[in-house]
Amino acid sequence: MHRTITRRTLGGLALAPLALPARAQANWPERPIRWIIPFPPAGTADILSRLLAERVGPRLGQPVVAENRAGAGGTLAADLVARARGDLHMVMMSNFAPHGTSPTLFPNVAYDAVADFTHLGLFGALPMVIAVNPSHPARTLEEFLTAARARAGTVGVAYGGNGTASHLIGVQFQKVARVEFTFVPYRGAGPALTDVLAGVLPGIIETLPAAIGHIRAGRLRPLAVSGAARSPALPDVPHFGELGLTAAQGVNWFGFCAPAGLPQPVAARWVAEISTILDSAEMRDRMGQMGFEGTRMEPAFMTAFVGEEVARWRTVIRENNVSAD
Repeated sequence: MHRTITRRTLGGLALAPLALPARAQANWPERPIRWIIPFPPAGTADILSRLLAERVGPRLGQPVVAENRAGAGGTLAADLVARARGDLHMVMMSNFAPHGTSPTLFPNVAYDAVADFTHLGLFGALPMVIAVNPSHPARTLEEFLTAARARAGTVGVAYGGNGTASHLIGVQFQKVARVEFTFVPYRGAGPALTDVLAGVLPGIIETLPAAIGHIRAGRLRPLAVSGAARSPALPDVPHFGELGLTAAQGVNWFGFCAPAGLPQPVAARWVAEISTILDSAEMRDRMGQMGFEGTRMEPAFMTAFVGEEVARWRTVIRENNVSAD
């Protein structure tokens, strides 16, 4: 990730004004709001979306209804929102997939990940963790890399599916580290973890929330995290930057957006209300438990960040012939 993600206050927010009758802005919201989730129930995006939706509804004076629209790497949900240009009563959970990688991975994506949305802010990011089964002799990432280089292309590393954040960050990590693994895709983090815990494969690269319980229980040995700093959840585990792998840094991020054409006062209201909720002790604790880092509720930052993510991962995907199949 090339932009530093830090917690910021609302001060200094600057949004370009968009045309809408003053009466409509003053009366907003006039009806329930749809909060579109681009993934199935029970995952990180779903849990966080529902936590925020149930808390922001009373503050806005209207119900905020969470709605799962999973499929095609989040593009079904993103396309729905992109086609709703000017709709003041719809937002969605934006993410590494629908607003970062899926526009390149999936053919015939009709939306522009930047221009067709009003990007509002970043809820936070989840680093990947590289971990091994405790039976593996490697105690450090360098030891794991040395073992893999000695058996080029034969050391198996599990990940939760082609085109996912774990896959793409893993591909970039392999290139920067000058090592060749056998990457083994699974249908989700659960099956990947099951095989690594059983010793079928020695290593895994997966999101921190998926692996943290096994790490804390001693069933996995963490070697590194993929972010730009050490994770508060694993303060003794080095990050890619301090290991000389800065170019491989990457995270699975979560933010939120609305259709393009959202008026400035409405956008500012969203940012203010969500910022207040995220700054509460309750939500800081809940998000910390989930492994989230780096809230930044700034629309200008978020818009630029999404553009950079699309460009970065487009290059990685094309250079490495990555597919979503």
